[in-house]
Amino acid sequence: MFQVLLIEDDIDVRRIITDYFNRREEMTITEADNGLDGLDMAVNDSYDLILLDVMMPGLDGFTLLKELRKISDIPVIFMTAKTREEDIIYGYDLGCDDYILKPFSVKQMYLKSLALLKRAKGVVNTNIITCGDISVDIRGLTVLVNGEMVDLPAKEYAILRLLIDNKDMVLSREQILIRVWGYDYEGSERVVDNRVKNLRKLLGHAGSQIKTVFGKGYKIGG
Repeated sequence: MFQVLLIEDDIDVRRIITDYFNRREEMTITEADNGLDGLDMAVNDSYDLILLDVMMPGLDGFTLLKELRKISDIPVIFMTAKTREEDIIYGYDLGCDDYILKPFSVKQMYLKSLALLKRAKGVVNTNIITCGDISVDIRGLTVLVNGEMVDLPAKEYAILRLLIDNKDMVLSREQILIRVWGYDYEGSERVVDNRVKNLRKLLGHAGSQIKTVFGKGYKIGG
């Protein structure tokens, strides 16, 4: 059974996550209600994954991860209401493995956590995610098509990661908009179409792996 450390100052959020995860009997959740205790537990105990809130009093999630990465490569998923692109990029630069934006689906968090744990434990033992001719280095934040590096803008990279993380699943424009731009974005969903169009162009022939599902959204296949 996987051991997961949940570092979150909101007791209601902790209760929801802990109850859902523990009922499925694949992970056991240990809780910390502040960053200082969470860092101490992460350093001194053994965990397979950390679910880490960004905005906490005392020691925030960004600072905690920065300290943790000096000694540990344990997988970390940030939980945050911070939807600014700069904040998300900063989190990846510090070494987080994924983001989930608040408010979130606890089922989605569970599935993301399980997938990341399986990769980390050797079911998929690599930092490289491959989908057809496309490879994404999730540590280096780089994308390759048939071994050739492709330079993607931040939003296009985020869309590609989202599609690959949900390979063969149809994601609606609304889902992509919320995950990449955040709940408070007030623009048109057409921005998703424009960014996907640009992403396809930048990926060259591999752009054809991104399929339009008319009336529903987009998916990627390998």
